[in-house]
Amino acid sequence: MSSETNFWGDMPEEEYYTSQGVRNTQSYFETPNGKLFTQSFLPLDQPIKGSVYMTHGYGSDTGWLFQKICINYATWGYAVFTADLLGHGRSDGIRCYLGDLEKVAATSLSYFISVRSSESYSNLPAFLFGESMGGAATMLMYYQSKPNTWTGLIFSAPLFVIPENMKPSKIHLFMYGLLFGIADTWASMPDNKMVGKAIKDPEKLKIIASNPRRYTGKPRVGTMREIARVCEYIQDNFSKVTVPFLTSHGTSDGVTDPKSSEWLYEKALSEDKTLKMYEGMYHSLVQGEPDENAEKVLLDMREWIDERVTRYGS
Repeated sequence: MSSETNFWGDMPEEEYYTSQGVRNTQSYFETPNGKLFTQSFLPLDQPIKGSVYMTHGYGSDTGWLFQKICINYATWGYAVFTADLLGHGRSDGIRCYLGDLEKVAATSLSYFISVRSSESYSNLPAFLFGESMGGAATMLMYYQSKPNTWTGLIFSAPLFVIPENMKPSKIHLFMYGLLFGIADTWASMPDNKMVGKAIKDPEKLKIIASNPRRYTGKPRVGTMREIARVCEYIQDNFSKVTVPFLTSHGTSDGVTDPKSSEWLYEKALSEDKTLKMYEGMYHSLVQGEPDENAEKVLLDMREWIDERVTRYGS
């Protein structure tokens, strides 16, 4: 399976996307920090009612199964834009090195803003979407954006609180820190087998594990140091969130602590905020759960975003 270009097999890309009811385009976006691989998913046969800017999780990319989320939103009438984070997928950068997550977020944001401010989309409602560690990157993008840029935020199992058994060892980080940054890119932190904790459906686990662009090395020192710092920073700044948002989490998530969504819901100052907790579901709510569970999550997301477009207009 890992020799496949796409998870669906040998069907040509254009044919596959047409069969899903979307038009896909792929390109590279030049930034001062390196090239980003970007994709768009547009509905084929319906007017566009808003735009959504999506960010994937750690070690993942915008292709493979993550794009199933993009395709769903496009079939609901949204123009979806997404970019491989620096160090991920087909974008530039050291593989899975996130030593400066503010810079990584700002790089993706520069692409999103270029689309958001274009003539086609500047007057339509616009939403940021982040899954897992992409939720942390998305929150940083929100903090970095001018007021009134975004109509709302959507999070799927966001990483704002690290579960105790996933936290990087302070002793490890301290010892590596004594090397004055030399060790920052070393892939030498303990690997807590995140993929197995993220995916409930065994067949989908096989498909996700066969993604040829998925990072399978140990976490890098600087990545774990920075994720720990950013989680703390976001927790301290939940009250800066004032736009409408939906945050979703499975109660059996072993990769990002469900408190991530609960604390955001409690502490954000948004007047319009929605928390969805899914009993017994794992981390990957759309790509990794059995179909009936994934469909329930997608239905809730669709109802939420359609209602906000109706409520807040342009």
